[in-house]
Formats: sequence, structure tokens, C-alpha cells
Amino acid sequence: MEDAKESLNFIEKRIKEDLANGRNGGRLQTRFPPEPNGYLHIGHAKAIAMDFGAARKFGGTCNLRMDDTNPQKEDMEYVRAIEKDIQWLGFKWGKEVYASDYFQDLWDFAEWCILQGRAYVDEQTSEEIAAQKGTPTEPGQNSPYRDRPAEESLRLFREMNSGNVAPGKMILRAKIDMASPNMHFRDPIMYRVLNMPHWRTGSKWNAYPMYDFTHGQSDYLEGVTHSICTLEFVPHHELYDLFVTWIKEWRGDGGDIEDNRPRQFEFNKLNLNYTLMSKRNLLILTNEGVVNGWDDPRMPTICGIRRRGYSPEGVLNFIDKIGYTTYDALNDIKLLEAAVREDLNLRATRVSAVIDPVKLVITNYPEGQVEELTAVNNPEDPESGTHTIRFSRELFIEREDFMEDGGKKFLRLGPGKEVRLKNAYIIKCDEDPAKCIKKDADGNIVEIYAEYDPESRSGMPGADRKIKGKTLHWLSAPHAVPCEVREYERLWQCENPRDAIKQYEDEHGVRGIEAMRPFLNPDSLKINKNAYVEEYAATLPALSYLQFQRIGYYNVDPDSAPGRPVFNKTVGLRDSK
Repeated sequence: MEDAKESLNFIEKRIKEDLANGRNGGRLQTRFPPEPNGYLHIGHAKAIAMDFGAARKFGGTCNLRMDDTNPQKEDMEYVRAIEKDIQWLGFKWGKEVYASDYFQDLWDFAEWCILQGRAYVDEQTSEEIAAQKGTPTEPGQNSPYRDRPAEESLRLFREMNSGNVAPGKMILRAKIDMASPNMHFRDPIMYRVLNMPHWRTGSKWNAYPMYDFTHGQSDYLEGVTHSICTLEFVPHHELYDLFVTWIKEWRGDGGDIEDNRPRQFEFNKLNLNYTLMSKRNLLILTNEGVVNGWDDPRMPTICGIRRRGYSPEGVLNFIDKIGYTTYDALNDIKLLEAAVREDLNLRATRVSAVIDPVKLVITNYPEGQVEELTAVNNPEDPESGTHTIRFSRELFIEREDFMEDGGKKFLRLGPGKEVRLKNAYIIKCDEDPAKCIKKDADGNIVEIYAEYDPESRSGMPGADRKIKGKTLHWLSAPHAVPCEVREYERLWQCENPRDAIKQYEDEHGVRGIEAMRPFLNPDSLKINKNAYVEEYAATLPALSYLQFQRIGYYNVDPDSAPGRPVFNKTVGLRDSK
């Protein structure tokens, strides 16, 4: 099959080529390596789709590897959340492994590097090391400890893990080239002292490997064939390859290194306007109470968009549409909302809800009579089935669906106007406002009166009668269930909050939440506790996908309780911005 027909992205084409050429013995193994120091956001969903999706497409396997080299920030809570998010997106991992599984191998490899003259213990301060680094156009200066004897560096390296060395007192650096144009080759740090127990390995380690010394070696030890990363790792690519070459030499593995090694490929991150995607900043928002936890539906976390009502299929369709490139771009969040809306149209159950209710009394409908009518769950899905709704003399309709003086262009209900009630009857108000409206002392409409045509019920011959008015949704007032509806808008008022916050920090000398507040939307959440929903919707489980007819797509929130459901607005029926 030709690539064009397969719609392969540039990384998938490389994978296909490598498999065809028999590299790595014709194997394909990828990995998704998150650090368990926070909840995943939608940007991670793009990496998940690539890592797991490529393995699935070409019959390979993808491991889930926790990058747990920073024990001061990591927690099992985040591990479990990461697992849940990947499964929600529809993927399964081959093995679940941890960078800490390789700590002993990495330590032994580091000792070999010292004895080979490829690493040394440096006792300079971080400020001294930074001053000697040089610039991209000027070479750095060698550390005064760079040529210390290997045996001395080995002794000090082991001392670094004793618990008797203060953090920052010593580090282990690779001895590469302080004049290299690649700044990452200027004797990068391999190990630093933390002097704290690890949540998996206990108190065995006090010195921990750095990311650059862990990432490629873990890939190699694990058997990864394709290490797929985002663009910020492009400058690290050469160092990745060098360390992989060294570890292959240390292990004494034979064969051609170019034919049997993990290969790193980079693609662009997922960036969205009006969105801030950084675990550090998302943690600030959570800790400062700006949002109600990591799964607040305003958050771009995977658990947040899940709670808001996004479907995994909608998210993955969006990722597929924007594609993978080798340059960064700022994607319009409207594209994500459109993809979610398109998918929800196919899967959401149609129900009736009244957000701003006003009572409608059908004056010629028999008092005490209740009819059971049939509503289709989803007209886009013939297999979705139906559910029962009840019709009675007293109904709720949306306040905006009635206007006392709407003019000829207002095609909803008003004096002398005729409309259809969805799945039910045609009704009409008297032409005299005094006969069809009841107001309170402040002049607010509290009840509307109309008559129905008994021969016009949906499905009856009279239902074919043409009218000018629109079809309105409604609820039987005696059977409507009170509910809470949470309406969400964008959390950020500026298109690029990351850059705006950075500029504000530089100009005002503040950090964290104080730099964020000027750009937060004070109206990002509105809670309506005066809404009603039909009985069927009140029985549905948390996270059910719904369409409130004529209003938008909603989701059943886990805060729901018996008799008091809570709904989150996911996205409108159409783009209103």
C-alpha cells in the first residue's frame, strides 16, 4: 500500500522504512515516558497518540515508563492518574517499567565511564560551573577538577551516595568537549546528590541520575527501537546518541550500533491558544484554589477534559487533523472544540433540559392527565434506542423562547403565535397578552398560557400541519428534576497566556500566581442551580455524554447525587465566538 493511501506522517514513514530495512531485527518498540510529578494534559495526549498509535499501526509494542528520577516531586497518585488517562484514550502498554528499575545499571555504567576517563566528580558551585560554560559562540573553560585521577573520582562518586555529602557539594560530569558548539556536550551533569529516599527504591540511593543520562540508556536497556520525543529534545539528540554508544560499549554488545540502537525522532508539541499547558503552572492554579483540583473541567489536563465531557475519540480525531510536523505552531482551540462537537453529535444522548425556566400552562389539556411519549436517544445512531418522556398540563420552557412583543421575525412563542413542542403537540397563545401572560409585581413573566391542538401530536396525521413557528423543547413541570448546571468559559482571557505571563514576570518582578492573575477570566465558571432536566437524564451515570436539545453538549458530573444531578457544559452546538 502506498504511503499516501496509508496517510502516514513523517515519523511513521521512517518507522516503515526501518522495518523494511530490517533494522533492530525488524522489531518495533516505542515507549511513553512521563514523569509522575503531576497530571497529564492534552499536550501529552499527542505524544500518547504517537507512541502508542505507531506501535499499534505497525504491530509493535509500546511500554509505559515512569521517569522517576526526581523523588522530591513524584507520587503514586500521579502514576495511577497517568495509567487511567492512557486507558481512557484507548491504549494499552506492553510493560509498565520505571527509570528506577535501571538505577543499578546506570550506577555501574557511570563507574565504568569514570574508569574510562569519560566522567569526573566536580566540586565547583553551580554558579562557577555556569560561568565556565561559555556561550554558543564562545568555548567554555575546563573545570579545575576535570583531570583528577579516575580512582579519586570513583571514590568521591561513591561518597556522593553515602548520605554524608550535602546536595550541591559534588556532581558527576561527563568529560566530552568544553569547546563543542553543542552546549549539551560541554561536560553535562550525569549525577547529583539529593539525600532523600525514593518512593520506590527506599533509602538505597542518595545520588540520582540526571534525565539526559537516564533517558537514552533506559531506552537501550529496555530494547526501545524508536524514541519519539518533542522538539525541545532536538539539541539533546547528539548527546542521546553518544551515551547510547557508550553504554553499548560498556555492555560489550556486538553488532553494528547503527543497525541495532534506539533512534530518536522529534515532532512538534501540541500548543493551543487560550490555554496554559505546564504541569508546574497547573499545580500553582490547583494549589492556589483558582480551579477546583487537577480535574477541574477548565483545566487542560486529560482528567479535566474527561470530566468536562470531551470524548477520547474527539480528542484523537483533533490530533490526527492537526498532524505532526518539525516546527512549532499555535493551534486554535476552536479546532479542538469542533472535533469534539463532531464526535459528540454521533454519540451523545438527546435529552431535554431547561436552563432558565418559565412555567407554561396548557389551559385546554385535561388536569391530572399524563402522557408517556417516546424520544429517540440519538437520531445519528439507529442502534441508540429510545426513552420515555412525560407530558402534562404544566410545563417548563426556556424564558428566551417567549417574547411578549417579538415581532414577525421572532418565530418562537408569543401572543398569537404558534409553535410545536418537540415530540408532542402544536400549541398557540391567545393574541391578547392579558390572556396568555401572568406577571409578578415587578413585571416579570411568571406563567404563560396556551392551548394545544389534540390532533397534532408527533406521529399523528395532524402532525404534518405546517406552522411558521419553531420547535421548542420543554419539560413536564411535575416530573422535571432540579439540577445544577455548570457553564464553562475559557480560563484565560489572552490568546497566549504563557508568553503574557512571562512578559509580566519580567516587567513587574513577580512570579507564580501573582503573574497569572491579570490574565485569568473571572467569569470562567457560572453555576446555575435553578435549572431542570428530564427524569431519564437524572438517572444516567457520571461522565455520560448528553446533548441538551437546542442548547449544547453536556456531561454528567461525578458530583451528582440522587435527585440532584450536576451537569458540565462541554461545548455549544455550534461555534458562537
